[in-house]
Amino acid sequence: MQDRPPVRVVYEDPDFVVVEKASGFLSVPGRGPEKRDCVCARVRDLYPDCIPNPEVHRLDMDTSGLMVVALKVDSQRNLSEQFRLRRTRKRYTALLDGRLEGERGTIELRFRLDLENRPRQIHDAENGKLGITHWERVSIESGVTRVAFVPVTGRTHQLRVHAAHDLGLGIPIVGDPLYGGGTGPAQLKLHACELGFQHPRTGEKLDFDSTPPF
Repeated sequence: MQDRPPVRVVYEDPDFVVVEKASGFLSVPGRGPEKRDCVCARVRDLYPDCIPNPEVHRLDMDTSGLMVVALKVDSQRNLSEQFRLRRTRKRYTALLDGRLEGERGTIELRFRLDLENRPRQIHDAENGKLGITHWERVSIESGVTRVAFVPVTGRTHQLRVHAAHDLGLGIPIVGDPLYGGGTGPAQLKLHACELGFQHPRTGEKLDFDSTPPF
């Protein structure tokens, strides 16, 4: 998403907006004035009546793709509950830094924050929270593997850990600075390409697609 804006609105509704976030851009504010610029801040600038805290869910800074951002309190509450109850539909595309031999499967792996190396996550069979991901190999392209991920749970760095860890796929995502060979921001080849949920007011089923920039 090198030539795309940090945030691009793909759908507008009085209750929410769906945006496409660029890799290397924050979903919510970080600590310090230099990290105030983010998806939520851009949405508040575009929509003056937007609530102060419109966050519904997050993408990692280096993950690109689709996000829904609430504009009203009731919508924020409803959409957040859909994510909490796993009633949303999410699909990601990634490039793995190597050749993946399997065709499809499910990864179930417990992991937690590495307190001595934040924000890195580490496998912990006893104290970690369970992450579940369905995956499917799409193609092999010049030595890297394109895969589709469908996360069942929504743990921090779940897809990145499940890709890189030996108990997962054992191949990190291309450009991952924490779990692979990435050397800086905006290199990660992980894109939230499909997002579906129910309209928070009408209950209508909505689905959105975004073409990966890689």
